[in-house]
Amino acid sequence: MSKLFFSAFDVTKQAFHIGKTCFGIVNISPIVPGHVLVIPNRIVPRLRDLSPEEIADAFQTASRIGSVIEQAFEAESLTIAVQDGPAAGQTVPHVHIHVLPRKFTDFGGKNDEVYPALDRAESVLADEFDQQPTVGHKPATLKVDATAGQRIFRSAEDMEKEATWLMSLFS
Repeated sequence: MSKLFFSAFDVTKQAFHIGKTCFGIVNISPIVPGHVLVIPNRIVPRLRDLSPEEIADAFQTASRIGSVIEQAFEAESLTIAVQDGPAAGQTVPHVHIHVLPRKFTDFGGKNDEVYPALDRAESVLADEFDQQPTVGHKPATLKVDATAGQRIFRSAEDMEKEATWLMSLFS
């Protein structure tokens, strides 16, 4: 398999699903258990930069992945979100779709709290990498500090283990 990149970050070992023009990865710091990302193969910053085929494939893939993770994590619904540009909270300049399996009990029953959590997640992710993404797909390295606020950053081994399990759920 070719290497997969989320901007300049090598996320090959986090991948659990590879589609026609995009792929799914487990999240380094999920907001809720099962929070994953769907990412186009082509590295572009904004949704409008994707072709109609890429947009259709990304959202069809998000729907398919959502169905699987909703069942796998015994959820009742899904939150599917795109932060399209810096003013919307996007900090990694590569289009990505958040797919979160949701329960009525998330955030103490205050389910709209997911939106500020997504904003915080994006800003924390950008702060946690040593370098901003660079040209040439140079892999970034995660800083040693394992926590950011109340969110835990998972090890590469933990993410790979979850990706392997999720991969087994797709036929």
